[in-house]
Amino acid sequence: MRVLHWHVHGSWSTAFVQGPHTYLVPVTPNRDADGRGRARTFDWPPNAVETAPAELADTHIDVVVLQRPHELELTERWLRRRPGDGVPAVYVEHNTPRSDVPNTRHLMADRSDIPVVHVTPFNELFWDCGRAPTLVIEHGIPDPGYRYTGEVSRAAVVINEPVRRGRVTGTDLLPRFAAAAPLDVFGMAVSALGRHRRIATFEDLPQARMHAELARRRVYLHPVRWTSLGLSLLEAMHLGMPVVALATTEAAEAVPADAGVVSTRVDRLAEALRIFVADLDFARHTGLAARAAARRRHSLDRFITDWDQLLKEVRR
Repeated sequence: MRVLHWHVHGSWSTAFVQGPHTYLVPVTPNRDADGRGRARTFDWPPNAVETAPAELADTHIDVVVLQRPHELELTERWLRRRPGDGVPAVYVEHNTPRSDVPNTRHLMADRSDIPVVHVTPFNELFWDCGRAPTLVIEHGIPDPGYRYTGEVSRAAVVINEPVRRGRVTGTDLLPRFAAAAPLDVFGMAVSALGRHRRIATFEDLPQARMHAELARRRVYLHPVRWTSLGLSLLEAMHLGMPVVALATTEAAEAVPADAGVVSTRVDRLAEALRIFVADLDFARHTGLAARAAARRRHSLDRFITDWDQLLKEVRR
């Protein structure tokens, strides 16, 4: 099967292109947001093929995987076919609703020809998708292996663009957590956080190196208030890291009680950071439980199987 999909979310796309199909990834000369092409800091297989927009109208495509509202118009313009009735399509909803929660009406709510695929049960619960068919395909990630050492007695955090995203990613909470344990913050544009004596930043590392660095830290902190479910959280769990996380959106379901501490009480989470940083044996034991939980629920094999089944159904 030939599947058109834009490289939007690096970690999600890295899992998606591991399937058995040919994945056509638009690429533009300047590799802008609508044509990033193949990932450069993630490991993608050869069946993810860069394709210029000008070639798409004459290319056989079985299914289009939409992820952003304007991709409906891009598909129609580049393929000269309307997604849904002109070419089979699905719409992946990566995000939590942002406006009148929980009454936010989805872009696809008035269409029944394009299924909406939510990445978490929380998303499906909170979006009003009207008459659009909906289903949930939870995240799955390539297993980086058990790599935990915890040798660095600091907490790791992964946040992309923490200053711009602010309260959404819990950036305002970082100084409070840093008072309990020193933090190492990884991600894009993290240097914008500025100087803080207990917060260090590591800008835009390749995924493999970031995994290696995360696994050296004692505990993983997930301060995010309002996103679907950070894939970096699942990656940290796969690495064997214990987790301290805000009990918001899907995190409370993803992190079982023996895998870490999940709460809406910042003081409780700060105390958990102190305990994990002080006790490597306890951190290691908890991290093993986190890894087992992530492998059960968020395996790559399950993710690929679910997507393969959906793509076949949509193509019929």
